[in-house]
Amino acid sequence: MDTFFEHLAHEFELPLANPVLVFTLILLIILVSPILLRRLNIPGIIVLILSGVLIGPHGLNLLAKNSAVDLFSTIGLLYIMFIAGLELDMNEFRTNRNKSLMFGFFTFIIPLGIGLPVCYYLLDYGFNASFLTASMFATHTLVTYPIVSKLGVSKNQAVAITVGGTILTDTAVLIILAVIMGSESGGLTTDFWIRLAVSLTIFLFIIFFLIPKIAKWFFGKLQNEKHSHYIFVLFIVFAAAFLAEISGVEPIIGAFMAGLALNRLIPHSSALMNRIEFIGNALFIPFFLISVGMLVDIRVILSGPMALVVAGTLSVVALLGKWLASLCTQVLFKYSGTQRQLIFGLSSSHAAATLAVILVGYKAKILDENILNGTIILILITCIIASFATEKAAKKILKNSEEDYGNSTEPVVYDEHILIPIANTQNMEKALEFATLVKDKKSTYPISILRVVPNNQEAEKNIGKAKDKLESFTRDASASETATEVIATIDYNASNGIARTAREIMANLIILGWPRRKGFIQKLIGEKMEHVLTYTDKTLFICDFQYPLVDHGRILVMAPPFAELEKGFILWTAKISALAQELSTPIVYSCNTETRKAIEKYKQENSINAVYGFEEINSPEDFFTHTGKLKRQDLLILISARKGAISHRHGMDNLPARTEKHFHQNSKIIIYP
Repeated sequence: MDTFFEHLAHEFELPLANPVLVFTLILLIILVSPILLRRLNIPGIIVLILSGVLIGPHGLNLLAKNSAVDLFSTIGLLYIMFIAGLELDMNEFRTNRNKSLMFGFFTFIIPLGIGLPVCYYLLDYGFNASFLTASMFATHTLVTYPIVSKLGVSKNQAVAITVGGTILTDTAVLIILAVIMGSESGGLTTDFWIRLAVSLTIFLFIIFFLIPKIAKWFFGKLQNEKHSHYIFVLFIVFAAAFLAEISGVEPIIGAFMAGLALNRLIPHSSALMNRIEFIGNALFIPFFLISVGMLVDIRVILSGPMALVVAGTLSVVALLGKWLASLCTQVLFKYSGTQRQLIFGLSSSHAAATLAVILVGYKAKILDENILNGTIILILITCIIASFATEKAAKKILKNSEEDYGNSTEPVVYDEHILIPIANTQNMEKALEFATLVKDKKSTYPISILRVVPNNQEAEKNIGKAKDKLESFTRDASASETATEVIATIDYNASNGIARTAREIMANLIILGWPRRKGFIQKLIGEKMEHVLTYTDKTLFICDFQYPLVDHGRILVMAPPFAELEKGFILWTAKISALAQELSTPIVYSCNTETRKAIEKYKQENSINAVYGFEEINSPEDFFTHTGKLKRQDLLILISARKGAISHRHGMDNLPARTEKHFHQNSKIIIYP
């Protein structure tokens, strides 16, 4: 019995050494802390940081800052930066890259300009020490990014320019760090500058040229190996981080660049994106936040008045510099006060890059212990203030956007219901992926997958088989948290079953596959299609995807005159815009002036970030004269019309056959509003 108690006492010796027990404690904190303090309206990020303070070596000493904690902390930090790059709206970023450059300039030069004289004259440090400390004020870590991601405002322009500015200012500071270290060691020579420039050039070439090509090939070759996709993404993140490190910059820069490189290949609503965010938000990112708290030693403020003065001065200067940078950005670009607060909240938290700069300077004996201790207190204060500011601003933006959406003159479609009739399961995966990407996220209805079974003696037996076969294809949709339901019904012919089911479930969008029967393409709008078109007033998408959706470089849309007057105009415009945003792909419309004005009005009223281009045509015939401009991986979308519709034109009934003849190698969609 004594041996048992001795063994038990050994297991619970502080700090805990048993890896199973350590991991159990971390998971318990991640699970319980946010739940316990939710009623106090404290952001979960603050709770995790404070938990780290409590259990860390400077608190109850339950955990030591060992290699295992450092490993998970590093993974979490790289994950935050990677997700920030992955979720960045590239269309928004391209449109507002000049704004990102200006914010990056403000958030770098203002804190540096305030910090240098404060450290040099007020705190009486040498020039190198003052310059290095002042450059630390210019850095920031996107600790509060998970808040905007969770609340669904990561596509806001203020977020896009802040994320873009983050990478600019952090890169500049880390290069300054390398330069100062080089000057201290006497190595600031021509060879140093050449080596830094060459290594960064090679790094950027690998990230933005080789990695996207390798990823595109990998995802294409192993379409069905979904678990391999996630492992591949993790490999790219850490490989990019390592390449950045050997190139002379911090690994966080590499992780962010990896996110940018894979941005177009991983749509935001995809199952892979859901897996990436789920594992990061559930485990790795909370681990990093706890490890940040473990660095904080509250006792340093009791070590003497100088430590208290330095900590207070550093914290005030850091927050003031970032607030002034966000204010200048607001004034210059006429942003709202809420957007200014969001920019300040995202950019005012100091952690990874800040700590990297100060630790390197401390180990090189450029900075003293007071600066190190003051920086650790600064990390705690800025993370707490940034969390409150970000959450408050993000909630206000979310509330305002919902109010604007509710006050729109267009009808709000929260009850969107998509129906996918399946003739064969060969192309079902692409059809389901397309439906997942364009589905209205506010709709509570699932995507309905339909199989019509012939009404014969085997009908009851076949209906069970059909359901079982379709169920196996819904896993990807479930992985992306998109609800699906499988419907199998009996009817004498498929078109009648589709039309009847569409009415029964009140579907307003039907996605059909492209018919493949030999000789049938000339009569594409034959019995099946004509019956569906005649007996339903639903918007109909007839889809033929020759390539994975993420492989398409452009979306080309042909809209006939008066298309804007059709009842389904808003629906198909919204779906094409949603697809373009998910794929970060530009849209080129071929239409007349009136249709163009209607599309531009829709874009402006709904704050659509997709990149638009227009080419004027006055009839569908004009479109076919431009076939030479089509590239192999362009996605072609043709807007057609039912007979008797205002936009229906002579020759439209033959449009599908002509489309197949001219564009058989392209992915294509024909839409009947």
